[in-house]
Amino acid sequence: MEAQMAEVGTEYVLKNTLTTRKTGPPIFPKGEYGTGFNPDTPKTLPSWLSEQDLAYYTAKFEKTGFTGGLNYYRNFNRNWELIAPWTDSQVKVPVRFISGELDMVYTSLSMKEYIHGGQFKKDVPNLEEVIIQEGVAHFNSQETAEEISNYILDFMKKF
Repeated sequence: MEAQMAEVGTEYVLKNTLTTRKTGPPIFPKGEYGTGFNPDTPKTLPSWLSEQDLAYYTAKFEKTGFTGGLNYYRNFNRNWELIAPWTDSQVKVPVRFISGELDMVYTSLSMKEYIHGGQFKKDVPNLEEVIIQEGVAHFNSQETAEEISNYILDFMKKF
């Protein structure tokens, strides 16, 4: 994976990932260099992502690489083993859940069914609200920063 990412370049991988509107799990297909997660990577950046921001992220990832993040996905089975003692645990603090309707996590692996089908509420009994932002993807705190801040502020005012 790292070799494929290196071939297309750090800036491309970040721009592609940050701007994707492709739903479902992220996939970087072998042999399809230049397409990555999103074959429709825009030529220009969206209003919420400046050239300066992209340059900053690119500089940071050029120093550290993507291996740390990728290792999380490589270790799914071990991660499940490590968290096994907390199976059936509940989050018992008040919660407001916010996601974009185009978020690759929200649209993957039966997550919508989990969130809206009742199991999420069983695991998080003090879930007060689920907010799904229309037309918004995975990086909703950047894409709709003011709206997210308002949701958080409104939630925190209760305390």
